[in-house]
Amino acid sequence: MAKTTADRERTLAAQVPRAPVGALAQAWLVVQTMRPREWTKNLLLFAGVFFAGHLLQPTALARAVIAALAFCAASGAIYLFNDLLDIRRDRLHPTKRFRPLAAGTLSKRSAIVGMGVATVLAFILAALLAHLPLQGTPLAVAARLWPPALGLRPLAHAVPTTHDPYRALGGSAVLFALSLVAYFALQVAYSLRLKHVVLLDVFAIAAGFVLRALAGAVAVAVPISPWLYLCTVLLSLFLGLSKRRQEVVLLEEGAIAHRQILQEYSLPLLDQLITVVTSATIIAYSLYTFQSETAGDQRLMVTIPFAIYGIFRYLYLVQQKRMGGNPAEVLLHDRHIQAVVVGWVAIALFVLYVVPR
Repeated sequence: MAKTTADRERTLAAQVPRAPVGALAQAWLVVQTMRPREWTKNLLLFAGVFFAGHLLQPTALARAVIAALAFCAASGAIYLFNDLLDIRRDRLHPTKRFRPLAAGTLSKRSAIVGMGVATVLAFILAALLAHLPLQGTPLAVAARLWPPALGLRPLAHAVPTTHDPYRALGGSAVLFALSLVAYFALQVAYSLRLKHVVLLDVFAIAAGFVLRALAGAVAVAVPISPWLYLCTVLLSLFLGLSKRRQEVVLLEEGAIAHRQILQEYSLPLLDQLITVVTSATIIAYSLYTFQSETAGDQRLMVTIPFAIYGIFRYLYLVQQKRMGGNPAEVLLHDRHIQAVVVGWVAIALFVLYVVPR
């Protein structure tokens, strides 16, 4: 007689090793469970400072770095929370069963302590933004040497940071703190409920990326571009749907045992949704390069081939190589994606900061 899910869980529970008692060993396992590789997603917080033309302002860049670090701590706390909830299901997964909590090498107590420390650190960093100026910098040497040394120049349309455009709403620091609270609330809701609701689970994943982009903009006190919002929504939906497709393919018959919501998805449905979102993403990005004032007077259109190739390469990895379940892993391991990212950044920097107006 085939083993039931309960039988498999009891068998796996009996095989769980004893957690190491050393404090340093537990601390290292906490860091591993916070998944530092996934923090590459928080690079999205630099989109605001990059496209607003403030990348050469050390204070604005410092504010963006602090904002990104706050979201790294927040996402680490959420990963700990999620793994604490999913210990039993992760033990049925072919790869997630090796995570420290599921494998039994990390104790629940250490994970809870780590989650609390990371959460407190995230809000300490958020509070630090309130004490940084919007213009000028305590890094006087960097302020004098950086732009001249590189021969770069600020964008002609760059919004001067002489005042806080969000002052009427409480200020940029307050809005950033609220965005951090919203991120925590969204991720907790996702872990507890939204990931079990068809389609809303993917939109919740996308909302996490959107909150990162919006938080990066308010952190450096620049207006939020509707193009940044639109392109982020579409690209994150593309990544979220690709993630679901990878889970369905990888788990096959065991998908439902790991996550009930996967029975609501089929490969034809996911492929159709991915096709729609892929087309919309390419069109939206192309229109952005033609129409947005931050696109370097249409010069950023030279990056369109990079964007299209990157999306096509990701689709190839999803469809042919059974990758795509983890965008951070794809970024860190696929050389073609890495080349696309480096090439896009280099050309965008050249177009936005070097080419004379």
